[in-house]
Amino acid sequence: MTTGPDTRVLPGAPRRTLAAVAVLVVATPAVGVTTGSDAGHLLLTLGLFAALWRVVHWRAQRVDAERRLWRGLELAAALHAGAAVTGLVLHITGAARDLVLAPLVWASIAIFPAVYGPLVLWNRTRTQIADPNDSGNGLAAVLAVAAVTDTVLAYTGGAAGAGPVWLDLPRLLQLGTAFVVLGTAATVTTIVGLRRDPRSWLLLGCFAGDLVAAALTAGTAGAHVGWTASAVTVLCTCLAAVLRPAQVTPQPTDPTATTVGAFVVVMACTAVLTLGALGAPSAAAGTWCAGIAAAAASLRLLFNVQDLSELAVSRREALTDDLTGLANRRAVLRRVRRLCGRRQPFVFALLDLDKFKEVNDGLGHAAGDDLLQLVGRRLESMLGPDAVVGRLGGDEFAIVVPAASPGQPYTLAARLGADLCQWMAEPFDVGGLTLHVRISVGVARHDGAGHAAESCSTELLRHADTALYDAKRSGSGAVVHDATRHADNSGRLALVEELRTAIATGQLVLHHQPQVDVGTGRTVGVEALVRWQHPTRGLLGPAEFVPLAEVHGLMGAVTDVVLSQAVAQAAQWRRDGLDLRLSVNLSASNLLDTALPERVHGLLRAHGVPPSALVLEVTETVLMSDPERSLAVVRALTELGTTVSIDDFGTGYASLTYLRQLPVAELKLDRSFTADLLTDLRTAAIVSSTIDLAHQLGLRVVAEGVEDPATLAHLKALSCDESQGFLHSRPLPAADLVSWLTVREQLLRA
Repeated sequence: MTTGPDTRVLPGAPRRTLAAVAVLVVATPAVGVTTGSDAGHLLLTLGLFAALWRVVHWRAQRVDAERRLWRGLELAAALHAGAAVTGLVLHITGAARDLVLAPLVWASIAIFPAVYGPLVLWNRTRTQIADPNDSGNGLAAVLAVAAVTDTVLAYTGGAAGAGPVWLDLPRLLQLGTAFVVLGTAATVTTIVGLRRDPRSWLLLGCFAGDLVAAALTAGTAGAHVGWTASAVTVLCTCLAAVLRPAQVTPQPTDPTATTVGAFVVVMACTAVLTLGALGAPSAAAGTWCAGIAAAAASLRLLFNVQDLSELAVSRREALTDDLTGLANRRAVLRRVRRLCGRRQPFVFALLDLDKFKEVNDGLGHAAGDDLLQLVGRRLESMLGPDAVVGRLGGDEFAIVVPAASPGQPYTLAARLGADLCQWMAEPFDVGGLTLHVRISVGVARHDGAGHAAESCSTELLRHADTALYDAKRSGSGAVVHDATRHADNSGRLALVEELRTAIATGQLVLHHQPQVDVGTGRTVGVEALVRWQHPTRGLLGPAEFVPLAEVHGLMGAVTDVVLSQAVAQAAQWRRDGLDLRLSVNLSASNLLDTALPERVHGLLRAHGVPPSALVLEVTETVLMSDPERSLAVVRALTELGTTVSIDDFGTGYASLTYLRQLPVAELKLDRSFTADLLTDLRTAAIVSSTIDLAHQLGLRVVAEGVEDPATLAHLKALSCDESQGFLHSRPLPAADLVSWLTVREQLLRA
């Protein structure tokens, strides 16, 4: 098994060309020692760069990875080979040595844009998207290095700082180019590393040799060393070209780093220009380079300031809620993880607005948005500067309050919950209307004990959500998570997410319980009862998931699924010759949904089911929670022609006035009355009076929970209209119900 990087030579590498390069590299210092001839070195240079072109051209054609870099090096090899030919021609014609070497100098300068950008890009991204400012940054750096070099040479009396601009400038730019490219290669090498990609070290050697060659070939004493360094450059590049590329982690563009680089260039050029202005030794070439570099770097600084400001804005937006300006979910959880990582005690609370949907439905979403903004401002003004207030989404807010000591969260948690309820009790002015808002708060505590930051934040979120659910269910306002009391709720969040999937994937199914005419014994209708066919836990009853759906805003989606399946089933039965009335339960949130009547109308029309075949059941408690809103929805449903039934009648506190006003057509006696009908005289009197009252109001009465023949006989004596319960049948799937109906019809005929 291979443990290190794969450094094998790529298949099909031009090995003969590589061998020729090795021979020429060995021959280069020998020519310098024996003859010192520039002509011999130019011939060797021509051969070396022709061979280099052959190798990098093969590399660029053979492998897609890093193709831009190898295309740039291919261009560099071609330019150097052409420069060597030009130098040979000038040498033959008897031109001066500076003129003979000038083509090689200009070739080194000309390749900079082709090599520098791809070199920077090499370890930046795998998408090969270049920053157009890369070459500009590099050119400014080249000019700065040239200016500084010129100044140093002028101070030391070096030749390069003493000649005319046309002669000094190419030399200075060549040195600057070689220096900047070498620095860039060194940066890439430190990022990539020898163990991951040894080619980075070969390229570093390549550009180091290029710098030595640029510094020495112009002179006479060390010229042979410079030519040898140039030959080593070719060898290193060829070796890097034939090795397999390694997988390395890409690095994004960092505007901070380029800002620092531009600032250094500006400072260096300013120093050069200042020294010249003070009368220090300088040359025209360096002055021009410094001026141009300072201008280019200053322009780059302006762009970088804009980039950094946009980056700061984008980072702030990524952590800020668009509507309220508070921290968003990402920012809140980051704060929680940071406190967990520091092992600092703190309190984490989730706050939810009760019946917020009513505000959106009744006053419009703009009013709902205004209310959320007002809530956010009030929370921020009431809590201290160390607290973090965030909006997680919808009408759910989060509060993070650090504690001073490990024991403080226990007292702080209860106080925070009470304070939040008290602060929110003050009404809000929304569009000229005074709104009173009730909230539910779930509070979790962290005592600073060591946990992994990620698991700690997840656990606290789960604890706070469990406490919030308890607060909503109990109506107590604020609840602090208690490990003993809430131990059984640890999997509730997971179940909620599974319920979302169940709604979307059709895991909710209907079972139907018959409703029998007490006088004739015939089945006149069924009640559709939702079940969850869970993929691992089996068939779940409504008590195990309907409360979760109500608290987490999923009841509307559940009801839509139930209504859709129920109406479709009613249509199928009618096609099969079964004229059954079908009852469906509605929840509190359904009766506050003003769009529900329109959806019901659309379903009935789409399936061709008459509205009279559908009964919508609501409880007294639901009706009385908001009589005005409920009455509007109930009236809209009855105007469609559907029947509205009051379920569990007798367990709530509905007044006779509301019973008279509500356009209902059916009362369903709660099972607690039918269970005690034969044993409790007071219960029997209440049932008898209720049936008489309902008939006088023109309402049908259905008794639930009928489980024995004696109870059914008593209900018949009291003139109850219909009965429903285990005496007749348990809730059944649609196919089983049809079989049950067939058997019952046969028994009635017998």
